[in-house]
Amino acid sequence: MPSLRLIFMGTPDFAVPTLSELVVEGYDIAAVYTQPPRPAGRGMDERKSPVHRFAEEAGIPVLTPKSFRKARTLEQLAAHKADLAVVVAYGLILPKAALDAPQYGCINVHASLLPRWRGAAPIQRAIMAGDEESGVMIMRMEEGLDTGPVCAGERVAISQDMTAGELHDELAERGAKLCARTLARLETDGLTFEPQTAEGVTYAAKISNDETRIDWRRPASEVHNHIRAMSPYPGAWFEALLGGKPERLKVLRSVTVPATAKGEPGALIDNMLTVACGQNAVRLTQVQRAGKKPMASADFLRGFPLAKGSVFS
Repeated sequence: MPSLRLIFMGTPDFAVPTLSELVVEGYDIAAVYTQPPRPAGRGMDERKSPVHRFAEEAGIPVLTPKSFRKARTLEQLAAHKADLAVVVAYGLILPKAALDAPQYGCINVHASLLPRWRGAAPIQRAIMAGDEESGVMIMRMEEGLDTGPVCAGERVAISQDMTAGELHDELAERGAKLCARTLARLETDGLTFEPQTAEGVTYAAKISNDETRIDWRRPASEVHNHIRAMSPYPGAWFEALLGGKPERLKVLRSVTVPATAKGEPGALIDNMLTVACGQNAVRLTQVQRAGKKPMASADFLRGFPLAKGSVFS
C-alpha cells in the first residue's frame, strides 16, 4: 500500500484518468481541488467539473476555491499535511505559498514535450502546427508558466489525420500511468529532476472563438491541421446555405487531396464536399449541424446536396 498522502488538483476530463489511477493504486488522497461549478448547457444550470463528479463518487472531499489569494484557503491547504500535490489541468494559478504547502511540493502532468507548448492548449497547438509528435511530461511546479524541471516523460506520435480529441484521450491515459510510475519511484528511489532546455520554448495560448472559423485561403495542409486541432471541440466551422438559409457547419474530419479541378478558395470542386484551398484542397469527411449529431459527409449530402461550384466565404 502506498504511503504517500496526496492532494489532487484538476478540473476537466483530461485529469480524470490520473485521479482514477491514483484511487486504484490505493493512495491516501486527502482532498481534491477543482474549479467551482459553472453555468453550462441550454438551461445554464450550474455544472460540476468532471473531476468534481468523479471525486464525489469516490468519496473524496472536494474543495472549490476561486483562487488561492486568501490566507484561509492557504491555511486549509496546509492543514491537509499532504506529502505531495498532483496537479493536472487545474486551471488556477498557484502562488508560492500553495506550491510549498505539501512536503515535496507540487508535480504537474503536462500534455506536451516541454519546453515546447507551455500553456493552456498544448494539444490543439501541436496539431495546428503540424507537429509529428507530442507527449506527456511530469514536472515540479514553479511560479513560472510550465517552467519547472522535468522528472519523467513519454512520447506519442501524431498521425496525419489524428484529431485533438484522439490525442487528448491518448495523452490522458499515458499521463495517468506515467504519474503512477513516478510516484512509485518517489517512494522507493526518489526523483531526479532535470531543468528544461532554454531552446525550443513555445507557448500554447488558449483557443479563442476568433480562431475557429476556417480560412480557405490557407494551404490545404494548414486547413486540415486546423480542422483536426479543433475537433471535436470547439469545432472548426464555415457558413453554408442549407435549405436556403445560412447555417454554421462544423467540420470534424477531413483529408487533404490534390486540386484536380480549378476553383477559388472556398469553392466546391466536386460533389463530395471537396473544397479548394489556397493550395490544393480538402475533402470534408465528417460534419455537424448546430444541435445535431456528427454525420459522414455522404449522409449529410443526401439531405443537403451542395452543388459543385458553390463558394463558401
